Amino acid sequence: MIAELVAEIGPLWHERHQSGLASRPRRRAVGAGAKHKLVFVDRLLATLVHLRHGATHDVLACWFSVDRSTITRAIGEVRPLLGERGCTITAGLRLRTLAEVIDYLGTEGRTGIIDGTEIRVRRPAAGRKDREKFISGKNKQNAVKSMVVTDAEGRLLFCSPAEPASCADITHARKLGLVKLLADGPAVEILADAGYQGLGAQTGGRVVTPPHRKFKKNPPEWYEEMHERQRKAHSSRRIRVEHGIGHLKNWRSLARHHGRREHISVTIQAVAGLLSHQQAATASGTRT
Repeated sequence: MIAELVAEIGPLWHERHQSGLASRPRRRAVGAGAKHKLVFVDRLLATLVHLRHGATHDVLACWFSVDRSTITRAIGEVRPLLGERGCTITAGLRLRTLAEVIDYLGTEGRTGIIDGTEIRVRRPAAGRKDREKFISGKNKQNAVKSMVVTDAEGRLLFCSPAEPASCADITHARKLGLVKLLADGPAVEILADAGYQGLGAQTGGRVVTPPHRKFKKNPPEWYEEMHERQRKAHSSRRIRVEHGIGHLKNWRSLARHHGRREHISVTIQAVAGLLSHQQAATASGTRT
Protein backbone atom coordinates (compact mmCIF):
# COMPACT_ATOMS: atom_id res chain seq x y z
CA MET A 1 0.00 0.00 0.00
CA ILE A 2 2.87 2.39 0.75
CA ALA A 3 4.27 1.93 -2.74
CA GLU A 4 0.86 2.63 -4.28
CA LEU A 5 0.47 5.81 -2.22
CA VAL A 6 3.94 7.00 -3.16
CA ALA A 7 3.26 6.44 -6.85
CA GLU A 8 -0.13 8.16 -6.65
CA ILE A 9 0.49 11.08 -4.30
CA GLY A 10 4.19 11.73 -4.90
CA PRO A 11 3.71 13.49 -8.27
CA LEU A 12 0.84 15.57 -6.86
CA TRP A 13 2.95 16.69 -3.91
CA HIS A 14 5.88 17.55 -6.19
CA GLU A 15 3.61 19.52 -8.53
CA ARG A 16 2.13 21.55 -5.68
CA HIS A 17 5.56 22.17 -4.21
CA GLN A 18 6.89 23.45 -7.52
CA SER A 19 3.83 25.64 -8.10
CA GLY A 20 4.33 27.14 -4.66
CA LEU A 21 7.92 28.00 -5.50
CA ALA A 22 6.92 29.50 -8.85
CA SER A 23 4.17 31.63 -7.28
CA ARG A 24 6.66 33.91 -5.51
CA PRO A 25 9.51 36.00 -6.95
CA ARG A 26 12.73 34.02 -7.27
CA ARG A 27 15.73 35.54 -5.49
CA ARG A 28 18.09 32.62 -5.85
CA ALA A 29 19.39 30.55 -8.68
CA VAL A 30 17.57 27.35 -9.61
CA GLY A 31 18.68 24.58 -7.26
CA ALA A 32 19.99 26.94 -4.60
CA GLY A 33 18.65 27.19 -1.04
CA ALA A 34 18.08 24.70 1.74
CA LYS A 35 17.47 21.09 0.80
CA HIS A 36 14.68 18.90 2.18
CA LYS A 37 15.70 16.92 5.24
CA LEU A 38 12.66 14.70 4.69
CA VAL A 39 12.14 13.02 1.35
CA PHE A 40 8.55 12.50 0.26
CA VAL A 41 8.45 8.86 1.39
CA ASP A 42 9.37 9.93 4.93
CA ARG A 43 6.77 12.70 4.84
CA LEU A 44 4.11 10.21 3.82
CA LEU A 45 5.22 7.72 6.46
CA ALA A 46 5.14 10.37 9.20
CA THR A 47 1.62 11.36 8.17
CA LEU A 48 0.38 7.77 8.17
CA VAL A 49 1.85 7.07 11.61
CA HIS A 50 0.31 10.28 12.93
CA LEU A 51 -3.14 9.35 11.57
CA ARG A 52 -3.07 5.68 12.55
CA HIS A 53 -1.40 5.80 15.97
CA GLY A 54 -1.85 9.42 17.02
CA ALA A 55 1.90 9.96 17.44
CA THR A 56 2.62 13.58 18.33
CA HIS A 57 4.71 15.84 16.15
CA ASP A 58 7.43 15.91 18.82
CA VAL A 59 7.75 12.12 18.82
CA LEU A 60 7.86 11.98 15.02
CA ALA A 61 10.48 14.74 14.98
CA CYS A 62 12.70 12.65 17.26
CA TRP A 63 12.08 9.57 15.13
CA PHE A 64 13.12 11.27 11.87
CA SER A 65 15.81 13.47 13.51
CA VAL A 66 14.29 16.73 12.30
CA ASP A 67 12.69 19.76 13.89
CA ARG A 68 9.08 19.63 15.06
CA SER A 69 8.11 22.35 12.57
CA THR A 70 9.34 20.14 9.73
CA ILE A 71 6.96 17.36 10.76
CA THR A 72 4.08 19.82 11.17
CA ARG A 73 4.70 21.21 7.69
CA ALA A 74 5.05 17.74 6.17
CA ILE A 75 1.76 16.52 7.66
CA GLY A 76 0.05 19.72 6.58
CA GLU A 77 1.16 19.08 3.00
CA VAL A 78 0.41 15.35 2.75
CA ARG A 79 -2.83 15.08 4.73
CA PRO A 80 -4.93 17.14 2.25
CA LEU A 81 -3.66 14.97 -0.62
CA LEU A 82 -4.84 11.87 1.24
CA GLY A 83 -8.19 13.52 1.94
CA GLU A 84 -8.79 14.26 -1.74
CA ARG A 85 -8.47 10.60 -2.79
CA GLY A 86 -12.03 9.68 -1.84
CA CYS A 87 -13.29 6.26 -0.80
CA THR A 88 -12.09 3.35 -2.93
CA ILE A 89 -14.73 0.90 -4.16
CA THR A 90 -12.70 -0.95 -6.78
CA ALA A 91 -9.36 -0.35 -8.42
CA GLY A 92 -10.94 2.00 -10.96
CA LEU A 93 -13.76 3.54 -8.92
CA ARG A 94 -13.63 6.10 -6.12
CA LEU A 95 -16.41 8.08 -4.51
CA ARG A 96 -15.66 11.63 -3.37
CA THR A 97 -19.07 13.26 -2.94
CA LEU A 98 -22.44 12.26 -1.52
CA ALA A 99 -23.99 12.64 -4.99
CA GLU A 100 -21.55 10.05 -6.37
CA VAL A 101 -22.45 7.70 -3.51
CA ILE A 102 -26.19 7.93 -4.25
CA ASP A 103 -25.57 7.34 -7.97
CA TYR A 104 -23.37 4.33 -7.17
CA LEU A 105 -25.97 2.79 -4.85
CA GLY A 106 -28.71 3.33 -7.45
CA THR A 107 -26.66 1.92 -10.31
CA GLU A 108 -25.57 -1.16 -8.37
CA GLY A 109 -28.95 -1.68 -6.69
CA ARG A 110 -27.40 -1.61 -3.24
CA THR A 111 -28.73 -0.51 0.13
CA GLY A 112 -26.98 2.32 1.93
CA ILE A 113 -26.74 2.89 5.69
CA ILE A 114 -26.16 6.29 7.30
CA ASP A 115 -25.31 7.29 10.84
CA GLY A 116 -23.64 10.16 12.64
CA THR A 117 -20.52 9.78 14.75
CA GLU A 118 -18.97 12.22 17.18
CA ILE A 119 -15.26 12.91 17.68
CA ARG A 120 -14.06 14.72 20.78
CA VAL A 121 -12.07 17.90 20.17
CA ARG A 122 -10.46 20.61 22.22
CA ARG A 123 -12.71 23.09 23.93
CA PRO A 124 -12.72 26.52 22.25
CA ALA A 125 -11.01 29.31 24.16
CA ALA A 126 -13.00 31.28 26.72
CA GLY A 127 -14.81 34.26 25.29
CA ARG A 128 -15.36 32.87 21.81
CA LYS A 129 -18.89 33.51 20.64
CA ASP A 130 -19.28 29.98 19.16
CA ARG A 131 -17.88 28.17 22.18
CA GLU A 132 -21.12 26.42 23.18
CA LYS A 133 -21.99 25.02 19.75
CA PHE A 134 -19.35 22.29 20.02
CA ILE A 135 -21.01 20.78 23.12
CA SER A 136 -22.76 17.53 22.25
CA GLY A 137 -26.34 17.27 23.46
CA LYS A 138 -25.89 13.51 23.84
CA ASN A 139 -22.48 13.20 25.51
CA LYS A 140 -22.22 16.69 27.03
CA GLN A 141 -18.66 16.95 25.70
CA ASN A 142 -16.92 19.16 23.17
CA ALA A 143 -17.03 17.32 19.87
CA VAL A 144 -17.66 17.49 16.14
CA LYS A 145 -19.96 15.29 14.10
CA SER A 146 -19.58 13.50 10.77
CA MET A 147 -22.14 11.54 8.76
CA VAL A 148 -20.88 8.12 7.71
CA VAL A 149 -22.33 6.15 4.78
CA THR A 150 -21.67 2.44 4.26
CA ASP A 151 -23.25 -0.25 2.13
CA ALA A 152 -25.13 -3.25 3.52
CA GLU A 153 -21.82 -5.11 4.04
CA GLY A 154 -20.33 -2.28 6.10
CA ARG A 155 -17.88 -1.08 3.44
CA LEU A 156 -17.15 2.61 3.84
CA LEU A 157 -18.52 4.80 1.04
CA PHE A 158 -18.44 8.35 2.38
CA CYS A 159 -17.57 10.47 5.41
CA SER A 160 -18.85 14.03 5.46
CA PRO A 161 -16.92 17.12 6.59
CA ALA A 162 -17.30 17.82 10.29
CA GLU A 163 -20.04 19.90 11.87
CA PRO A 164 -20.19 21.09 15.50
CA ALA A 165 -21.71 18.36 17.68
CA SER A 166 -24.70 20.53 18.67
CA CYS A 167 -26.02 20.01 15.12
CA ALA A 168 -28.71 17.30 15.05
CA ASP A 169 -28.19 14.28 12.81
CA ILE A 170 -31.20 15.08 10.65
CA THR A 171 -30.13 18.72 10.28
CA HIS A 172 -26.66 17.64 9.23
CA ALA A 173 -28.12 15.32 6.58
CA ARG A 174 -30.25 18.14 5.21
CA LYS A 175 -27.25 20.48 5.07
CA LEU A 176 -25.38 17.89 3.03
CA GLY A 177 -28.25 17.84 0.51
CA LEU A 178 -29.29 14.25 1.16
CA VAL A 179 -33.01 15.02 0.83
CA LYS A 180 -32.66 16.59 -2.62
CA LEU A 181 -30.28 13.89 -3.85
CA LEU A 182 -32.70 11.12 -2.87
CA ALA A 183 -35.83 12.92 -4.05
CA ASP A 184 -34.37 13.74 -7.48
CA GLY A 185 -32.09 10.74 -7.88
CA PRO A 186 -32.46 6.99 -8.40
CA ALA A 187 -34.62 4.76 -6.20
CA VAL A 188 -32.26 3.93 -3.34
CA GLU A 189 -33.01 2.43 0.07
CA ILE A 190 -31.15 4.18 2.91
CA LEU A 191 -31.33 2.70 6.40
CA ALA A 192 -31.07 5.10 9.33
CA ASP A 193 -31.72 5.24 13.07
CA ALA A 194 -34.36 7.24 14.93
CA GLY A 195 -32.28 10.40 14.68
CA TYR A 196 -33.31 10.67 11.03
CA GLN A 197 -37.06 10.14 11.48
CA GLY A 198 -38.83 12.57 9.20
CA LEU A 199 -36.54 12.12 6.19
CA GLY A 200 -38.66 9.21 4.96
CA ALA A 201 -41.62 11.47 4.26
CA GLN A 202 -39.38 14.03 2.53
CA THR A 203 -37.70 11.47 0.27
CA GLY A 204 -40.66 9.36 -0.79
CA GLY A 205 -39.86 6.56 1.63
CA ARG A 206 -36.24 6.14 0.50
CA VAL A 207 -34.94 6.71 4.04
CA VAL A 208 -36.12 3.87 6.26
CA THR A 209 -36.11 4.50 10.03
CA PRO A 210 -37.34 2.45 13.01
CA PRO A 211 -41.13 2.24 13.34
CA HIS A 212 -42.89 4.92 15.36
CA ARG A 213 -44.49 3.92 18.64
CA LYS A 214 -48.25 4.35 18.29
CA PHE A 215 -49.19 3.75 21.92
CA LYS A 216 -47.42 5.92 24.47
CA LYS A 217 -49.35 4.60 27.46
CA ASN A 218 -50.76 1.17 28.26
CA PRO A 219 -50.00 -0.52 24.90
CA PRO A 220 -51.55 -3.95 24.31
CA GLU A 221 -49.25 -6.94 24.60
CA TRP A 222 -49.57 -7.88 20.94
CA TYR A 223 -48.39 -4.40 19.93
CA GLU A 224 -45.35 -4.50 22.22
CA GLU A 225 -44.25 -7.81 20.74
CA MET A 226 -44.76 -6.61 17.16
CA HIS A 227 -43.01 -3.29 17.76
CA GLU A 228 -40.02 -4.96 19.41
CA ARG A 229 -39.75 -7.47 16.55
CA GLN A 230 -39.81 -4.71 13.93
CA ARG A 231 -37.31 -2.63 15.85
CA LYS A 232 -34.86 -5.51 16.20
CA ALA A 233 -35.22 -6.42 12.52
CA HIS A 234 -34.36 -2.87 11.51
CA SER A 235 -31.47 -2.71 13.96
CA SER A 236 -30.04 -5.96 12.59
CA ARG A 237 -30.04 -4.54 9.06
CA ARG A 238 -28.29 -1.28 9.96
CA ILE A 239 -25.75 -2.64 12.47
CA ARG A 240 -23.11 -2.74 9.74
CA VAL A 241 -22.68 1.02 9.83
CA GLU A 242 -21.70 0.74 13.49
CA HIS A 243 -18.99 -1.71 12.48
CA GLY A 244 -17.75 0.76 9.87
CA ILE A 245 -17.64 3.56 12.44
CA GLY A 246 -15.78 1.25 14.81
CA HIS A 247 -13.09 0.67 12.18
CA LEU A 248 -12.78 4.44 11.74
CA LYS A 249 -12.37 4.98 15.47
CA ASN A 250 -9.56 2.41 15.54
CA TRP A 251 -7.45 5.16 13.99
CA ARG A 252 -6.23 7.14 16.99
CA SER A 253 -6.53 10.48 15.24
CA LEU A 254 -10.32 9.95 15.16
CA ALA A 255 -10.67 8.36 18.59
CA ARG A 256 -10.02 11.84 19.98
CA HIS A 257 -8.68 14.78 18.01
CA HIS A 258 -5.98 16.73 19.84
CA GLY A 259 -5.06 19.08 17.01
CA ARG A 260 -6.74 22.14 15.57
CA ARG A 261 -10.44 21.80 14.88
CA GLU A 262 -9.87 23.36 11.44
CA HIS A 263 -8.03 20.18 10.40
CA ILE A 264 -10.57 17.61 11.58
CA SER A 265 -12.59 17.47 8.34
CA VAL A 266 -9.60 16.68 6.14
CA THR A 267 -8.37 14.21 8.77
CA ILE A 268 -11.71 12.36 8.67
CA GLN A 269 -11.66 12.15 4.88
CA ALA A 270 -8.00 11.10 4.78
CA VAL A 271 -8.64 8.24 7.21
CA ALA A 272 -11.82 7.24 5.34
CA GLY A 273 -9.88 7.07 2.07
CA LEU A 274 -7.12 4.94 3.59
CA LEU A 275 -9.55 2.62 5.35
CA SER A 276 -11.74 2.14 2.27
CA HIS A 277 -8.63 1.34 0.20
CA GLN A 278 -7.73 -1.36 2.72
CA GLN A 279 -11.28 -2.75 2.65
CA ALA A 280 -11.31 -2.82 -1.16
CA ALA A 281 -7.98 -4.63 -1.24
CA THR A 282 -9.22 -7.19 1.31
CA ALA A 283 -12.45 -7.75 -0.65
CA SER A 284 -10.52 -8.35 -3.86
CA GLY A 285 -8.10 -10.72 -2.15
CA THR A 286 -5.09 -8.48 -2.79
CA ARG A 287 -2.56 -8.23 -0.02
CA THR A 288 -1.13 -4.73 0.57
